[in-house]
Amino acid sequence: MVRHPVLRRLLPGFALSYVGDGMSLLAVSWLAIQLAPQTNAGIWVAAAVAAYTLPGVLGTVLFSRILSGRSGAQLAAWDAVLRAVALALIPVAYLAGVLDIGLYIVLLGLSALLRSWGSAGRFTLVAELLPQEHRLAGNALIGLLAEASSLIGPALAAVVISLGGPVLVIAIDAGTFAVLAITYLFAVPKTARAPLEERKASSLAGFAAIWHDRTLLGLSVLTFGFFFLYGPVQVALPIHAAEALGNSAGTLAAFWTVFGVGAVLGGFAAGYLRRWRLWPTTIAIVLGWGAALLPLGLGAPTGVALAAFAVGGLIWAPFPATTMALLQRSTDGAMRAPILAAYAAIVTLSVPLGTIAGGPLITSLGAQPTILVSAALTLIFGATAVGIVMLRAYRYKRTDRKDRDQPGDPLHGDDVPVSFDSEPVR
Repeated sequence: MVRHPVLRRLLPGFALSYVGDGMSLLAVSWLAIQLAPQTNAGIWVAAAVAAYTLPGVLGTVLFSRILSGRSGAQLAAWDAVLRAVALALIPVAYLAGVLDIGLYIVLLGLSALLRSWGSAGRFTLVAELLPQEHRLAGNALIGLLAEASSLIGPALAAVVISLGGPVLVIAIDAGTFAVLAITYLFAVPKTARAPLEERKASSLAGFAAIWHDRTLLGLSVLTFGFFFLYGPVQVALPIHAAEALGNSAGTLAAFWTVFGVGAVLGGFAAGYLRRWRLWPTTIAIVLGWGAALLPLGLGAPTGVALAAFAVGGLIWAPFPATTMALLQRSTDGAMRAPILAAYAAIVTLSVPLGTIAGGPLITSLGAQPTILVSAALTLIFGATAVGIVMLRAYRYKRTDRKDRDQPGDPLHGDDVPVSFDSEPVR
C-alpha cells in the first residue's frame, strides 16, 4: 500500500480519520453525559454510544439497491461525506443553542448509516487495486492504523476536552472525515471511482450471498462468535478491576494499554503472514485469544494477567486482516461490496450483543467468573471450528479417493491437496 500510487495518497486521509474516530470514542460519551438528564444518564449514554455504530446495520439493508455495484472508492467517499456533514451539525446545533440529547442521538445515528458500506468500500478498494498476494498486508495496514488510533485518539481527546469541551472534539472528527472525502475525490482516478457494473440487487443481497456460500457462512459464523464472546469481557474487566484489583482506574487503564500495545504489534506482524494458510491461522487466533484470557479469569497475579492480556492483543490483532483477506479471495465483481457490507453489519452487531449478554452473567456469576466463562467458551468455539475443518477434510479425501479409485482413472492412488475455498461469489 505504501508503494501503490493510489493507495499511498489515501494513507494520510485514512490515518487522520482513524485518529478522529479514536478521539470520538471518548467525546461521544462525554458529551452525552453533559446533555443527558442526571436521573437516567446511563441509559442516554448507552444510547449515544450505540447510535454511533449500530445504524450501520440498518444502512446495509436500506441502501443495498442503491449502492450495490458501486466501486470501493465511491462507497468509502459517500460514507466519509455523510459522517462529515452529520457530525458537523452537532457543533452547529450546539452553538445555536438547540442541541439536546435527543437531537444529539439522531445526528449520531445519521452519521453511522453508511458505516458498514464505508468499511466495505475501503476493503473493496484494496481488493480492486492490489493483487491477491498483497491484500493481507493492505488489510493489516488499515487495521494497524485503527489500532494505533485507539491508543492515540483518547489521549488527544482528553487534552482537547480540557481546552474546549467534547463538542470541539466532534467538530475535529467531522473535519477529519471531510479531509478523507476530499482525498478520495482527488487521489483516486475517475476510472477507479466508476460503478463496477449496473445491477439491481435486493436489499438483502449481501446476506443472501453469505447464507448460500459455505465458506462465507462459516467465516461469518466464526467472526460473529469470536466477537460475541469478547463482548462480556468489555463489561466484566472494569467491574473486576473495581472489585478485585484494588478499585484502581490506573489498573484498568494498564490492561487496555498493554492490550493496545500488543494489538499494534500484532497488526504490524499481520502484514507478513501472507505465506501462512489463512483458515488455520484465523482459527488459531480464536484459540490463542481464549488461552490468553485464562490467567485473568483464573485469578492469576496482576502482573501475569497483564502479560497474558498483552499477548492476547498481539494474537487478536491479525484476525480482521486474515478474515478480510479470506472474504476478498472468496468474492468478486459487483457482489463484493454488498457481501463485505453485510459482513461488516454482522461484526457491528456481534460485540454489542455480547456486551448485553455479559450483564446477566456478571450479575449471576460475578466479574472474574464471567471472564473465565468467556475464555472457556472461546476455546470450545475454536476447538469446534477445528473439528469441523478436520471433518470436512476427511470427507473430502474420502470422496476424492473414491473418484480416483475408479478403474481406468489415471490419478489412481495419488494424493492431491485439499482446498476448502469456494469459487468467488460474483
